[in-house]
Amino acid sequence: MKFAHLADSHLGYRQYGLEAREKDLIEEFDKIIEKIIDEDVDFVIHSGDLFQTAKPSPNALLPFQKGLLRLKGAGIPMYAIAGNHDSLLSSGAIPPQVLFKKFGLKLISTINTNYVHNGVFIGGIPFMPSSHKKSLKNSLANLSSKAEDYDKAILVLHQGIDKYLPFAHELEIGDLPDNFDYYALGHIHKFIEDDFGKGKLVYPGSMDILSKSEYDDYVKNGKGFVVVDLDGPKPTVKRVPVNPSREFIRRNIDFNNLENDLKSIKLSVEGLDKKPMIFLNVYNVDRSIKDIHELISAELGPVSLNVRTVFKFIDEEDVVDFTSSGKIGPKELLEDKLKEFGNESIVKLGVDLYNKLSINHNEEAVNIARSYFENNFDSMVIDNDTDEKKSIEADDKNQDDDFKITFKEAI
Repeated sequence: MKFAHLADSHLGYRQYGLEAREKDLIEEFDKIIEKIIDEDVDFVIHSGDLFQTAKPSPNALLPFQKGLLRLKGAGIPMYAIAGNHDSLLSSGAIPPQVLFKKFGLKLISTINTNYVHNGVFIGGIPFMPSSHKKSLKNSLANLSSKAEDYDKAILVLHQGIDKYLPFAHELEIGDLPDNFDYYALGHIHKFIEDDFGKGKLVYPGSMDILSKSEYDDYVKNGKGFVVVDLDGPKPTVKRVPVNPSREFIRRNIDFNNLENDLKSIKLSVEGLDKKPMIFLNVYNVDRSIKDIHELISAELGPVSLNVRTVFKFIDEEDVVDFTSSGKIGPKELLEDKLKEFGNESIVKLGVDLYNKLSINHNEEAVNIARSYFENNFDSMVIDNDTDEKKSIEADDKNQDDDFKITFKEAI
């Protein structure tokens, strides 16, 4: 028996506010569905963050519905949990995945914690913050006990684990029960395959480069999903690559050779079907950033979708992130991006972390981050639409009684 495992699709995400990037993710999701059907798997597991927000737009909902119906037509069911992005993290909140139950989606939730597929136990837990670690560990123990009655068992989680995410995890590796054959993880956007217990632990990663920090892993492992064969004493994992719809290009440039390097990049991308995303690191800068930015925009602006530039000055530790929006400096950039959270404390957190990390005070930065999330995680949602979520919750409270639905009824 074999199945496909994917995670972190983030349908509906407009990277850097670009509509074209939202469309890229839809194209990639379509490619993945097609490849899953070609692999002739028995079922699919999605380990959370199917959507970018807990209230996705029709632009995100319809592509998923289309893909789900294609799987259903091929006789391939999908099992899924909610991640932190597609959850409101408030009592009684319903994830958007519940909309697709009648289309065949099998949602693993706090109410329906497990399914059995042709003798294979599939159990899981939707995302829980670190403040709920005790409850999370109790749920893991319950699932572990249920799995004992089956020859093959799969655990589905959307959590960070300390071994792979040292500074922002919800679980330690020792918290995982060791009696599952496969650990279907989501949340970390890089590809990870590891041995654990008697089986395999896998983060398939995101299906596109959703941040600059994912670039190195993309070069090494690509993007895509995995196909897992449960036959035999231990699962075998096959990586199925799915190339992003748009190329990402990163270059390190010495300021003294800036013009020649820009012309070289321009020549290399002019023939691409889609304008690429370009990440530049410019070193040994000794003059006005504004003038340099104007040169970069003139050369690469017409042939790229977006250029993200980091400048490093001669004999200075500080770097300046200069985006195509034209805002200069870390403070301006952080305020511009983090204000979308609708919370001034998040803006302050970002600036405080930058100040510490830029002078290599890493331990102090870790303590700042840990303190903030311990004090605020229960009342916040980690994505870019906090104001929208507050509006959603207010709307829910004002609904007429005839339209109210409990979480248990929905699940």
